[in-house]
Amino acid sequence: MPRKATIERKTKETDIRMSLNLDGKGVYSIKTSIPFMDHMLSHVAKHGFFDLTVKARGDTEIDFHHTVEDLGIAFGQALKKALGKSIGIRRYGEATVPMDETLAQVAMDLSGRPYLAYGMELPKKYKLKDFDPGLVEDFFRSVVNHAGINLHVRLLYGRDVHHMLEATFKAFGRALDQATGLDARVKGIPSTKGKI
Repeated sequence: MPRKATIERKTKETDIRMSLNLDGKGVYSIKTSIPFMDHMLSHVAKHGFFDLTVKARGDTEIDFHHTVEDLGIAFGQALKKALGKSIGIRRYGEATVPMDETLAQVAMDLSGRPYLAYGMELPKKYKLKDFDPGLVEDFFRSVVNHAGINLHVRLLYGRDVHHMLEATFKAFGRALDQATGLDARVKGIPSTKGKI
């Protein structure tokens, strides 16, 4: 069966349509109305070999929080729907990605139990143009809560905030590719409980 999902999320604050294909080739078209998130989500698709289409509008004239959080919700819902019963997946994934002076690590378990350990110490009151880097934690928390995954994000070191976040999103894409990948040795659901 194709491991694809399309999610539509419309609230008084945001309007999002997202399509995700776990067995894609890294093809993407992303327009979130927040250029930095377009840039980051393109890395998830490219480095995770997911086909990802996103069209989003939000109340960005107020701030970016609602849109970033709802993008995480939509991505988490799309991931959960595309995985279905998680038959034959590897379940675990890990990637450590360098970017110039930065090294970021992401590990995950598609366990059905949401948990986020976010070990990213970023400079306080730092902005990338008009984007608050602290919103990235809100994005990942929304993904975790709506996909039901255990996610550990860790910045080992770095200096440039853009590099820190970009390495993290690339590592997330690569770890997610690994965890969602199918393994012929896995029979049924990868859990001794028989259910995720």
